[in-house]
Amino acid sequence: MKRFISLVLAVVLSAALLCACGAKDENTVYVYNWGEYIDPEVITMFEEETGIKVVYDEFETNEVMYPKVEAGASVYDVICPSDYMIQKMLDNDMLAEINWDNVPNAKANIGAQYFEQSKGFDPENKYSVPYCWGTVGILYNKTMVNGPIDSWNVLWDEQYKDNILMQDSVRDAFMVSLKRNGNSMNSVDETELEAAKNELINQKPLVQAYVVDQVRDKMIGDEAAIGVIYSGEAIYTQRENPNLEYVIPKEGTNVWIDSWVIPKNCQNKENAEKWIDFMCRPDIALLNFDYITYSTPNDAARELIEDEDIKNSSIAFPDLTQYNNLETFSYLGEEADLLYNNLWEEIKAY
Repeated sequence: MKRFISLVLAVVLSAALLCACGAKDENTVYVYNWGEYIDPEVITMFEEETGIKVVYDEFETNEVMYPKVEAGASVYDVICPSDYMIQKMLDNDMLAEINWDNVPNAKANIGAQYFEQSKGFDPENKYSVPYCWGTVGILYNKTMVNGPIDSWNVLWDEQYKDNILMQDSVRDAFMVSLKRNGNSMNSVDETELEAAKNELINQKPLVQAYVVDQVRDKMIGDEAAIGVIYSGEAIYTQRENPNLEYVIPKEGTNVWIDSWVIPKNCQNKENAEKWIDFMCRPDIALLNFDYITYSTPNDAARELIEDEDIKNSSIAFPDLTQYNNLETFSYLGEEADLLYNNLWEEIKAY
């Protein structure tokens, strides 16, 4: 009898714990965002103005974020993936439609061109709200290179051995090599990808490090001459080190967009929409832009920028019509994902 009672109690306790784990906390929002991708003061302001507690986690790459969300071990209410990863999440039925009546600031302040760009991965603009956008290019130190830089080819120049920084990201690394060869960065052609892999292997002895956020700090500290970097980081580095210049290579590059989405398994959808709406308020978007220096799609916030040089910066707000061969990453399917990842493993293991 005691064993039976103990078993019953154990079952009841387990059920209670499961209920508690899945219980909705109406005063909390669970946010999953890129590292150093928000002004911490904005989180405080949101909590004070709404009374909603923010539980905030960070990720370094889309490829780190996705399996954690897919597994459901940690349940988030709002996430900020990139374009192609949003497409992947949609293809796998992982996202909830946004109630646009709950995010009036998005409709009022986000530029129409960014919603148009978003149709490439969210065709009906039902599931995502643009947060930041930009390009990928080359950051170089004018005192450490010979002449101006305008091509991805410089990343294979032996005179810069041990002075080159590459992105530790499969799609970004392959983008550089594919574009250099005149191919699409969304290529699934095995011949083109094999050629890109071999070029990245040949480049490897010249590379000082494969990094992500560390590109910024290394370039500021004159630890490298050349680095592949996101445009938002370039703005910050130039503030810290005036010898640094940013260029979009002539062979073309990635124009990316990161957006807020709500997972289907979220527990606080209304709080997630309150968070998104708050992020789209012009004064809040301006605070974030000033802090992280990544280009804002919030037209109303851009009008509030007081520094005319930044407001009209060709890095922060480039005229994309002046460049050729610009693309946005697409989700290529599981088979292509596996192919890219296997080739990347070959490069890393070489």
